[in-house]
Amino acid sequence: MAEIAVVTGGSSGIGRCTARSLLDAGCRVYELSRREIPQDGVIHLSADVTDESQALAAIGRVIGAEGRIDILVNNAGFGISGAAENTRSADAHRQMEVNLFGMDNVTRAVLPHMRAQGRGRIVCLSSIAGILPIPFQLWYSVSKSAIASYCLALANEVRPFGITVCAVLPGDIATGFTDAREKSEIGDDVYAGRIARSVAGMERDERGGMTPEYAGRFVAKYALKRNSRPLVAMGFSYKCVALLAKLLPRRLSNRIVGALYAK
Repeated sequence: MAEIAVVTGGSSGIGRCTARSLLDAGCRVYELSRREIPQDGVIHLSADVTDESQALAAIGRVIGAEGRIDILVNNAGFGISGAAENTRSADAHRQMEVNLFGMDNVTRAVLPHMRAQGRGRIVCLSSIAGILPIPFQLWYSVSKSAIASYCLALANEVRPFGITVCAVLPGDIATGFTDAREKSEIGDDVYAGRIARSVAGMERDERGGMTPEYAGRFVAKYALKRNSRPLVAMGFSYKCVALLAKLLPRRLSNRIVGALYAK
C-alpha cells in the first residue's frame, strides 16, 4: 500500500524535487503551496501555510481522500537579508510567520491524524544557518534555528504515539530561493559595504551549491525512514561543518562565520 505524503512549498526547488523523489519511491504525493506548477503524478492543493484555516482545510482534503497521512515534509519558506537595525519589524515577523509558524500550522493540522493512526513521520527543513547564524541574514537564521528547536522538542512529545520527527539542515543549494530572497541594503554606507558583500558572497556560494535534485532525494530518503537522528546535515561537507560547530568554542566558530560573511 502506497504511503501518503504531503510536501509544503512543493511547487519549486527542494520541495518540488522532494515530491518527485517520494513519488518515484511509490508514495502518493500531495504538494501544498499557493501556486500550482503542475508536476505529473503529484496532486496540488492550493493553500497559504500562514493561514491556519487554509492549512486545516488542505490537510482535511487529504484525509478525506486518503484516510491517513504517513509523511509530512515541511519545506515552505523564504529568506530576507539586511542589517538587523534596519529590518522593519513587519518584515521580521513575516519571515517568522512563513518559515516557523506556517510550519507549525501544517504540523498541528496533521498531528491528530498521525496520533490516531499510531504512526507518522515529520521532516522539517531547517538550515546550517540554524546552527551557524549568518550575519545580515539574522532573521532567516533565527527562523531556521527555531525550526531545529521545534523539532527536537516535538520529537519527545510525540514519540509515544509512534510519530518521529527530523530536521534536515541543508547548506548552499542552487535553486530559485536565491533569486527570491528579499534583499535590503539600507544602511550599507554606514556598514561600509558589508551588507552587499555578505549577501553577494552567500549568493555566489548558493549558485555553486548542490542541485535541488540531490537535495530532494536526500530529504525524501529521510522522510521514508521510520527513525533517524533528530538533526541531519545534508551532504558530507555540511556534516563536517555541523561537527565543527559542536566541537569548536562558540566564540571561534562565530568568528569564522564573521570572517566569511561579515567582512
